Amino acid sequence: MITVTIERQSAVDSRIVSFVIEGHAKFAKPGKDIVCAGVSSVSVGTVNAIEALAGVVLPASMKSGWLRSEIPVADDAVSNEKVQLLLESMIVMLQSIADAYGKYVGIRQQFRE
Repeated sequence: MITVTIERQSAVDSRIVSFVIEGHAKFAKPGKDIVCAGVSSVSVGTVNAIEALAGVVLPASMKSGWLRSEIPVADDAVSNEKVQLLLESMIVMLQSIADAYGKYVGIRQQFRE
């Protein structure tokens, strides 16, 4: 199963401060697993989009079945808003995958404070 953990600052400040995606869906054989491919495409695509569209480089660590990033605070409010919007978009896309393939993908959100 793929587990997505979204960490927000607090219940009052719902800013996303980090995320971790780990595990393998095991929906199908490696190379044919559309669930893993979908989650990978959405998550890696979001990291790339944040850099290309917001100009913010996420310090991301990635290896087989694992992607983690702490979300930096950018120097300007507009970049921070873009980063948060793209991350919220990632959650919507991942939730769509989880809604269709809930046995293979789980999403949880937690607060830092």
